[in-house]
Amino acid sequence: MGSFARPAFFWAGAAACTAGALLHLPMYLHARHMGYRMAGMPVDTPMLIGMLLIVTGVAAVLHGLLPRGSDALRRQVASVRVRAVDDAPLRPAHVALLAVLSLAVTIDVMKPMTLSFVVPGVAKEYGLASPLNPGGDVPVSWLPLSGIAGTMTGSFLWGWLGDRIGRRGSILLAGVLFATTAVCGAMPSFSWNVAMCFLMGTAAGGLIPIAFTLLVETVPQRHRGWLMVLIGGNVTVAYILTSWLAATLTPTYSWRILWLAGLPTGLLLIALNRWIPESPRYLLATGRTEEARRVLARYGSTLQDAPAVAAPDETGPARPGYRGLFAASFRGPTLALTVLAVGAGLMSYGFQMWLPTNLGRLGIAEVSSDRVLRDSALISLPLNVLTALLYGLWSSRRTVIALAGLTAAALVALAVLAETAAGHGLPLRLLLLVPLWGISATAAVLAAYSSEAYPTPLRARGTSWAAGTSKAGGVAVLGLSVAAVAVPPLGVTALLGAVPLALAAVAFALYGPETRGRRLDEIVPGQVPARA
Repeated sequence: MGSFARPAFFWAGAAACTAGALLHLPMYLHARHMGYRMAGMPVDTPMLIGMLLIVTGVAAVLHGLLPRGSDALRRQVASVRVRAVDDAPLRPAHVALLAVLSLAVTIDVMKPMTLSFVVPGVAKEYGLASPLNPGGDVPVSWLPLSGIAGTMTGSFLWGWLGDRIGRRGSILLAGVLFATTAVCGAMPSFSWNVAMCFLMGTAAGGLIPIAFTLLVETVPQRHRGWLMVLIGGNVTVAYILTSWLAATLTPTYSWRILWLAGLPTGLLLIALNRWIPESPRYLLATGRTEEARRVLARYGSTLQDAPAVAAPDETGPARPGYRGLFAASFRGPTLALTVLAVGAGLMSYGFQMWLPTNLGRLGIAEVSSDRVLRDSALISLPLNVLTALLYGLWSSRRTVIALAGLTAAALVALAVLAETAAGHGLPLRLLLLVPLWGISATAAVLAAYSSEAYPTPLRARGTSWAAGTSKAGGVAVLGLSVAAVAVPPLGVTALLGAVPLALAAVAFALYGPETRGRRLDEIVPGQVPARA
């Protein structure tokens, strides 16, 4: 399914990273008689050795994944154009790939979601400023800000890595970093927590766009859209699992166990690597034609020659950078996706994150607020299935327009009723259901559409651009929290999400190409720039 360029380096590095992470556990276990409070504990020798092993191991993993002849790859990748037989049926190999990547997406989404569950414990252990402890000197908001800034950075970085070390290699690198950055749960100082949380966020931000890039290049055309949106809807599953783990484990093992859980989940992703193929297009770009044919045969597809869109420029890098997304042929779809990503980020990190506080201001008890969020997450599951079917069987473009427009309308209605919302029990719940479902549904269609809307040389970066832009709203929102700016009222947070979503609906109506039922190389025809 695509062997490593240097397997000995990869597996030796993975083993070193695992050993390094395990060497952080003795200090954590030593603190069990203190309720696993590690604040102020000195870093011991095993932990220092573990850090050295992790740094060395990550370097070895990267060397093991880097393709041979990478300079030639930069000259070849822009000229590779292949077509797979898109009417192939779903095979057991497809099902295995979908199951593994669905698990990977769930694990990935759980990382940033964990932030909201660990922040109260972190603030209490380190005496940080928080809503429950306004007298602290250092805001606990630095932790989620670091994590979300990491996811934004990782989205852009993995867009480059997806073209550099391959789709499969990028996913496995994220798994290695999931396992190693689990040591965030054993860090004795808050500053180390902030640093490790950034690295953890980097891996989390990078995995999803590359996973969708691999899916779109492997799944048959007629099943491509609805399956990707369905997997993207795992945001809801991740929320339910994270809240369950927090309620079950943290009372006994403290908030730290939620980070330490990243070690087994990361190792699980690496162990399942045999069911993660390399993209056939990437294999061809690196000169591994027979390997590409074997991968495609396993998935019931063959290769057909297609004319190149643009010849590579031998005098410079043939692979376009992020500026290639704004070339004339792709400017419209990129604009539409960017506006949708901004709206998705402001909904997730603004409206949703501040919703419990705003419901409390309206006189709705904390328990009732948690119940509203839980019920909305559960109801979102069947609604996400409906969204996937509409996207794949009706129209991708119209589904995005309808979803953005409906969510924007519900947010505007909430803004109008904001001051009297507490007196409208049932209408309030119904109105809240739409944007809370819209958060997971928008994230799903954003990931799916961005991975379909660009040709192979731009696909990883296009998907990563959309993912990174959606995280920018989180960085802005959490930056306000660090600056101790008061939480905006419900009406303001609703309008902050409604405006870009309404604009996104208009932008998709004007510039969004239809992706359903079309080959990947026919969706946005045009030249891929040779330079960027």
